Amino acid sequence: MSASSLSPVSPLATGITRLGFGALSLDELIRCYGSAEDGSQYVELDGFNVHFRDQGDPQKPPLVLIHGVASSLHAWNDWLTELAGDYRVIRFDLPGFGLTGPAKDGEYSAERVHHMLGLLLDYLNVERASIAGSSLGGYIAWTFAVQHPERVNKLILIDPVGYHIDKVPRLMAAANIPGSPLLMPVWMPKALIVQGVRELYGEPEKIKPGTLERIYNLSRRPGNRRAMIDVFRLFIHANRVEFLDVSERICTIKAPVLLMWGAQDRWVSANHVSRWQKDLPDIQVIIYAGVGHVAMEEIPQQSAADAQRFLSE
Repeated sequence: MSASSLSPVSPLATGITRLGFGALSLDELIRCYGSAEDGSQYVELDGFNVHFRDQGDPQKPPLVLIHGVASSLHAWNDWLTELAGDYRVIRFDLPGFGLTGPAKDGEYSAERVHHMLGLLLDYLNVERASIAGSSLGGYIAWTFAVQHPERVNKLILIDPVGYHIDKVPRLMAAANIPGSPLLMPVWMPKALIVQGVRELYGEPEKIKPGTLERIYNLSRRPGNRRAMIDVFRLFIHANRVEFLDVSERICTIKAPVLLMWGAQDRWVSANHVSRWQKDLPDIQVIIYAGVGHVAMEEIPQQSAADAQRFLSE
């Protein structure tokens, strides 16, 4: 079964699940989005059954790719195509998303994810790597580099979370609506997911066929909706408290940093670029006109080429 053939109205989703209620079959989701034939592997790390792919040239420098919220390692498919000949490309589904699934204890702090990432690198015998992170994945990347500078060569941050966001995206803000922690794990409208994904692009018509279905289907992995709400609420709290003053941490980043930003980002404004430049005067910056929040998906060839140039310097 191909990934594009799986949808909420396929045989996989029968009865009440056709209406968006409940979870989808984990076995079918794995067959569509996480099969060994596609390079997927799984390993138990710190209470998570981590879905990851270790591809590219194993003799070349390792490059770790970390996706953002409501996404999965598939967000980097095009970068893999562009970079596999020159790098050992490692990507994984963040806890609570994709096929990694929820935490058994409901704990999703950045420190917990840092620990899991360190264990994954140990499992793959990677002492140091360059890391690229998008959105929330960018936050995980740069905070990991602050805590573990000895393990990071270079950082590529694509519209990363860091500084306070004036207006939380609607998809995430929905987690704070009264009753949502009870309702959304049971039923999350497809329209809410689709709207959120379309907001990520400067030009929504560039969304590739199958992307919306994949993101929505993976949101219905058993436990993911509850985890998504927990992560969103954790983010909203951090945005109110922690993100008000992150300059002291950002200025301690030791690794060279390339900052990529879409000028039309509706989630994290490109106005944040000047804050990064103030706290990291040596940072390299590329701003993409007409592009939204996920340059690696909207303009994969151009963004991958820019990443390649930075990594090879």
